[in-house]
Amino acid sequence: MKNLKQTDPKIYELIRLEEKRLKEVLEMIPSENYPSPAVLEALGSILNVKYSEGYPKKRYYQGNKIIDEVEILAEERAKKLFGVPYVNVQALSGSPANTAVYFALLEPLKGKIMGLSAASGGHLTHGLKLNISGKFFNSINYELGKDGSLDYEEIERIAVAEKPDIIVCGFTAYPRLVDFKRFGQIADKSGAYLMADISHITGLIVGEVHPNPVAYAHIITTTTHKTLRGPRGALIMVTEKGLSKNPDLPKLIDSAIIPGLQGGPHDNQTAAIAVALLEASKPAFKQYAKQIIVNCKALAEELTKYGFELVSGGTDNHLILADLRNKGVNGAIAAYALEAANIVVNKNLVLNDNMPPFYPSGIRLGTPAITTRGMKEKEMVKIATWINMVIEEVKNYKLPEKKEERAEFMRKVRLEIDKNKKLVKIAAEVKSLCSKFPFYPE
Repeated sequence: MKNLKQTDPKIYELIRLEEKRLKEVLEMIPSENYPSPAVLEALGSILNVKYSEGYPKKRYYQGNKIIDEVEILAEERAKKLFGVPYVNVQALSGSPANTAVYFALLEPLKGKIMGLSAASGGHLTHGLKLNISGKFFNSINYELGKDGSLDYEEIERIAVAEKPDIIVCGFTAYPRLVDFKRFGQIADKSGAYLMADISHITGLIVGEVHPNPVAYAHIITTTTHKTLRGPRGALIMVTEKGLSKNPDLPKLIDSAIIPGLQGGPHDNQTAAIAVALLEASKPAFKQYAKQIIVNCKALAEELTKYGFELVSGGTDNHLILADLRNKGVNGAIAAYALEAANIVVNKNLVLNDNMPPFYPSGIRLGTPAITTRGMKEKEMVKIATWINMVIEEVKNYKLPEKKEERAEFMRKVRLEIDKNKKLVKIAAEVKSLCSKFPFYPE
């Protein structure tokens, strides 16, 4: 980055500081990962220059001969990897991808979406009233069962009664395997499209360690930067089942992207997605996906030994949702304290949470990024020990019941946490461990 250093030393320095931060912390937010150097090179390439509104061979701008080849290559690799007949690679991220599907199939203010509630682990774009999916369309929710798992009987009851146009099976904080076959049966019985948002588990599906929705869903959406280890971007796929239900789905989705939601795609992003898809097709990726789950199960087992209550009792995939109410610690305090100890997780709502999203009762953590670094079960044991030590250290901080007092309370808590000698010591130990597992060894 010699040119950047000369042109804008401030941005150069901030990038270097972020690189340093990433090297020294355990990045355990389940939706974050380290893309390969090859992916980053494609993302930072000269392909950033071109405007390419439209689709291959049908552009509104001249000079897209090579860009067409890039996009076609990305599409073909995705089709082969997932076994689907149609892929759109132009959605700029996961939220626009989901929104494009809604715009393609639903009439504004009349169409009906059925998805898991945000409080139970669904995404904002699955019908949250504050999101475009809940403002422009009618939305109804299903919730998790009492055991923290999907209640398929109740989901079916709601679907048959409500007759949604689209059923979304996709989650941001669900630690168990998804029965896509059962979802497909529910969608067929209610007459709905089944949209599988597999953003979190795409890499696990490709790695053949999680059930695959291709045979049961009509439409599949996914981001490309989580367990797939690509750039920030998204794919929209139509399955054979989707084409059988509506042969016009590809045309409708293409039109929803452009001119519906976007202009020109980000061609550098498309190229980086193509690189990630190629990497995910290699045998080594299957071993990586398997290790993610092995690590996550090991971490969950160790946390349980320390008395952590895990939503659904454990995990089958890449993430863990810990309910900290039995520990007497608020999720916002826990997340900040863990970050001070160089362990990066995110605060998160848990089942039957009576707290607001900014001060939830739990934390969400996972193993994709630390598995990318090469960590295995032995390291999970150590990480669980550190997490327990941090939580024990902040048990005395009780979030005020009065909302107006919370911001000032958190400000004071942060100041004290930053000076906590035990957390500083843990941070140094974490840094030492991370130095043994560089995410870019070369």
